[in-house]
Amino acid sequence: MKKFNRRSFIKSMSVAGLGMSVLGSKAIAGGRKVNEPATVGIIGLDTSHSPAFTRIINNPDDPLTADFKVTAAYPYGSRDLEVSSSRIPGITETMRELGIEIVNSLDELIDKVDFILLETNDGHPRLEQTLKVMESGKRLFIDKPVAGSLKDTIAIYEASKRYNVPTFSSSSLRYTTSADEVRYENKIGDVIGCDAYSSAGREPSHPDFFWYGIHGVEIIFTVMGTGCKSVTRIETDSTDIAVGEWDDGRLATFRGIRDGRGGIGGTAYGSEEVLTLGPSRGYQPLVHDFLEFFRTDIPPVSAEETIEIYAFMEAADESKRRGGIPVTLEEVISKARA
Repeated sequence: MKKFNRRSFIKSMSVAGLGMSVLGSKAIAGGRKVNEPATVGIIGLDTSHSPAFTRIINNPDDPLTADFKVTAAYPYGSRDLEVSSSRIPGITETMRELGIEIVNSLDELIDKVDFILLETNDGHPRLEQTLKVMESGKRLFIDKPVAGSLKDTIAIYEASKRYNVPTFSSSSLRYTTSADEVRYENKIGDVIGCDAYSSAGREPSHPDFFWYGIHGVEIIFTVMGTGCKSVTRIETDSTDIAVGEWDDGRLATFRGIRDGRGGIGGTAYGSEEVLTLGPSRGYQPLVHDFLEFFRTDIPPVSAEETIEIYAFMEAADESKRRGGIPVTLEEVISKARA
């Protein structure tokens, strides 16, 4: 018997109009009132995700986005990380051309919209930004990376509990072709292991995999689920290999590519089949998922899984610092909480 696929069920409800009828009454999960259509604001115009998500949400021909509209954006984001701040003027102009109001402060944005997308590439301001949004009680989707450190990532999810404001974060590569089917539809039987790869460019101000390797790591956890206990990492100038061992003895590997042809994909190993993962399905499945989260207050990715993903990446950094020995996730999580 197939596992229950929550995403397919929610999508079918939305297509049937059930999800939209809730917003049509200007009330959503918890009885909170929203505009009609519900308004969405974006923090951070230093990433191509901001105009890309805007085009998807504001597409009048997509019934799964019809009850939402991006209306405003705050450009910052990072003011001092050059790789991010240098992109802000061009993307800000693109957003203006899309009809989006550019506001002068985070407070102004929060006041104007029902929901928030936290998009800035720089993870370091995100704890402060997230706390301000959560204090308002408004729901937000946090694009990758959640934050610039495991410590801040944990603090964000602790704040989510404290303020009773659910949130979630995900790379769009969680929706890589076949990955959901392995996880939710028993596509290959019992999952025995997974290999995944993605480009792994770095930004020195962030842990190595937080900046871009997160994409391949997200594929691994989509397939494997939680339960990773340790990570061992090997690094050369062109490549990273990180091997995760799960509590039940299963293994998963991430190959981070920095030289030669990049790409995104992998292989899932099961009791009944070995399946190639990929290619990417683009941003649309992620957008549909975070809009459904806004409707329901049900995060499609748990806090526990996201924290484990970032602990995997932090453990990989610690393994690198120690010359490639295994490092437990329990150790790095305990250190971050302390």
